[in-house]
Amino acid sequence: MSSPNPALPPSLPAGDPSHPANARRQLLRVLGWAVAAVAAGCAAFIAYAAIYPERMPLAIGTIVEDITGANPQPVALHVPPSQPLSAVALLGKQIFNDPSLSASGKQSCASCHSPEHAYGPPNDLSVQLGGPHMTDAGYRPPPSLAYLYRQAPFSIGPDQNDMDAAPVTLDQLATAASGTQRAVKTAGVAPAAPALVPQGGLFWDGRASTLQDQAIGPMLNPVEMANKSTGEVFHKLLNAKYLDQFKQLFGDRIVSQPDLLVDEAMFAVGRYQFEDPSFHRFTSKYDYWLQGKARLTQAEMRGLRLFNDPDKANCAGCHLSKPTADHLPPLFTDTQYEALGVPRNHDLAINKDRNFYDMGVCGPFRDDAATLTQYCGMFLTPTLRNVATRHAFFHNGVYHDLKHVMDFYNLRNTSPEKIYPLDAAGKPEKYDDLPAKYQANIDVADAPFDRKLGEKPAMTDDDIQDIIAFMNTLTDGYKP
Repeated sequence: MSSPNPALPPSLPAGDPSHPANARRQLLRVLGWAVAAVAAGCAAFIAYAAIYPERMPLAIGTIVEDITGANPQPVALHVPPSQPLSAVALLGKQIFNDPSLSASGKQSCASCHSPEHAYGPPNDLSVQLGGPHMTDAGYRPPPSLAYLYRQAPFSIGPDQNDMDAAPVTLDQLATAASGTQRAVKTAGVAPAAPALVPQGGLFWDGRASTLQDQAIGPMLNPVEMANKSTGEVFHKLLNAKYLDQFKQLFGDRIVSQPDLLVDEAMFAVGRYQFEDPSFHRFTSKYDYWLQGKARLTQAEMRGLRLFNDPDKANCAGCHLSKPTADHLPPLFTDTQYEALGVPRNHDLAINKDRNFYDMGVCGPFRDDAATLTQYCGMFLTPTLRNVATRHAFFHNGVYHDLKHVMDFYNLRNTSPEKIYPLDAAGKPEKYDDLPAKYQANIDVADAPFDRKLGEKPAMTDDDIQDIIAFMNTLTDGYKP
């Protein structure tokens, strides 16, 4: 008798679990359970869709976002067209870049609003140096001049509908709004309180309503371009290398009309800012993501959700992140004013005077709203586009990186000792950059400021890093 083949398995009883037939049956049983589970899940999903059809795009979209980082509902953004600049705008570009128009002969508009830095400051100083000898410290950090092409004039309350009625003063508008409770801002929702807070305008306090009005401000500021009068600006323009362009555009007589020449020069600067695409590029990673042309990383996706979450960061409550109904790209500002209570920047020369307070809308750099004390401490909400390229934040430049900015929002109310200086008794001097009689204007209703002392902050450190990752997607120049 031949010996058994060692390559063959020994004979197994039919009931043994290791028997090949039983193993196949077990595999088929497991596969059957899996198919049944998938079928049940699909049935539940279909049933849910039948009951809540309006929720399906959001649910499916969230799944797609989580897996791929893609926008499941891309939009076609309506951005300003790119076309050749008008002759007036080309003249404005030369004026914008001309340092000879300053008292020092060394400072132009572009010195503080650098094209290479999203038309913001080119360094990390809290304020810029200027004046006749370029040694005087400014009062506030220059805001970016980018993305102002849709900025409305300064106002309080809704637009006046009756064009035949007498103009309403700021005092009248403020009085009308004073009896109404301020609405809480919610992320992702259009501003809910246009009748209650100021909106629009340029500079941190909104004192200029047009780009033309804004352009003359630095020309006459004693710590910036430092001309003593529009007459000095006029004489500098008469000696400019582009004077013949003024004559070609506005006629030879303009050189004998000082006020008109200066007005047209500032108008030209405004046209340059309005027409040149570099002031509103819309080439960030987020813009491409909105259009379905880029994918966000997992950290950026988490940051976007936290940015929009009304119970967490709630950034989008003021920095609107969604396209408008007519597909205009978001500007990441509601153009309204907020009193945030940021700590005093003791490094500013102007703050060496302990009795000086920069109170935004109600002064001291604008004087037409000095009596509107319900707005003291309020400053314009800036765009967050290109925010990662900035190095001085808030109206006094007290912070120099986004981590400190986010810590301020997160800890201002829950752990104020980490934000404000301590007095002799070790108690934090909360809201130390605004007189006590105006501190009721400071926002304590909107998240994350709705937390109380000692409570858990709205965000973890990981949350903050994700939000910063998202804010980095708002920088122009991304290559999809």
